[in-house]
Amino acid sequence: MATTGLPAIGVSGIVFNSSGKVLLIQRSKPPADGQWHPPGGKLEPGESLIEGCRREVFEETGLTVTPRSIAAVVERRMEGFHYVIIDFFADCMDDPEQARAGDDAAALAWVAPDEYGDYSLPVGLLPVLKTAYALWAGNAAGLFDTEGNGSDFVALEFQT
Repeated sequence: MATTGLPAIGVSGIVFNSSGKVLLIQRSKPPADGQWHPPGGKLEPGESLIEGCRREVFEETGLTVTPRSIAAVVERRMEGFHYVIIDFFADCMDDPEQARAGDDAAALAWVAPDEYGDYSLPVGLLPVLKTAYALWAGNAAGLFDTEGNGSDFVALEFQT
């Protein structure tokens, strides 16, 4: 598989509403156009991981989020792209019903875990969504920003 240039850092925000439905956007541009993902994109120079996550979610959904922990770190090489993606479990600070598709999102949906199979998800996303759902339900641990500086994340026992 051909890739171009150096790997880029991507960030995403995995957000659930009070009913346990996850917010997914349908990509309108490569890579993976047409597939459903948590809102996210490429980290900009000088931006912290948390700042990038907040910006990307806002650009693609209009929602303000607070990233709480890292649910997963994945590497994706496809369609001439090479990304290392940090998937944050994040709290929505706005009314979830205010979400709208923006930026490079063709559509937006709140999706229940039993509906994941109805959406064209990229390879490897399902275990990430399951981990994030466990974080939402208070049943799993993740990587947390223990110092509050947005750059150092370590595993801690999950506390409810």
